[in-house]
Amino acid sequence: MKKPTVVVALGGNALLRRGEPLEADIQRKNIATAAKTIALIAQEYNVVLVHGNGPQVGLLALQNSAYTKVSPYPLDVLGAESQGMIGYMLIQELKNLMPSRNVTALLTQVQVDPQDPAFVNPTKFIGPVYEEAEARALAAEKQWVVKADGKFFRRVVPSPLPQRIVEGDAIETLIAQGHLIICTGGGGIPVTWDGQSLTGIEAVIDKDMSAAYLAKQIKADALLILTDADAVYLDWGKPTQRPLRITSPDELAGVKFDAGSMGPKVEASCEFVKATGGMVGIGALDDGLAILKGEAGTNIVATRTVNA
Repeated sequence: MKKPTVVVALGGNALLRRGEPLEADIQRKNIATAAKTIALIAQEYNVVLVHGNGPQVGLLALQNSAYTKVSPYPLDVLGAESQGMIGYMLIQELKNLMPSRNVTALLTQVQVDPQDPAFVNPTKFIGPVYEEAEARALAAEKQWVVKADGKFFRRVVPSPLPQRIVEGDAIETLIAQGHLIICTGGGGIPVTWDGQSLTGIEAVIDKDMSAAYLAKQIKADALLILTDADAVYLDWGKPTQRPLRITSPDELAGVKFDAGSMGPKVEASCEFVKATGGMVGIGALDDGLAILKGEAGTNIVATRTVNA
């Protein structure tokens, strides 16, 4: 029987937990843990894996700016570097767990609109966290935009919406050949298209939005968003907070979630469900397969029975 296809969006916290130093060995350890969940899912699904890159691309930008004899590399180039770095680590760990399985990382470009309003209002967090005073000083020195991220501050950059996965046909071909595919890393390398040529642009695309768009483009059966929360919660952070176990885009319409964390995940999920009728699961990394089975996390479906 043909396996269903799931696009798995692996949160940046799975690669580097908040507050951890940006060390390669720490990322390897975290990726080894994440790979165990992905390998379990791959026993029952064709897996297309999308990963975040916020801390990594931010670190590359900092390292990049430290050497002043050349002009800083633009964010699209740094995004490509992060895809190679993280893709390599993921391939290695997944192959160690599934030596007979083809695992392929694909450098992936994502087309965006150069007139997207995101270029006027940067919202995508990248890099490490700072105390407010240090963040303000760095912003003045490096011409950054910084915003509050919980009790800390981080750099923010434009996060335009994806319009097309440039390598979509190649991804579908690899799925048909049974590959576990790592692609659209960090939301994809942001590029524009003028009808004749592709050109990189300074931005970092939200990986959950790109994962949802990819899932629509390749007609995946499900989208799984793995994050540091065990479910989607109403009234998050309040005494009345409660998890949603099963819901629908209609029920979520008008509910406000944190724009810096759960908001984009819910928005991307609803877009996918409304466009395809497929299912979205959101929850903790360790619960990956259980979320897809409706036994953990939050499931977002097109319609549900009143008692579900």
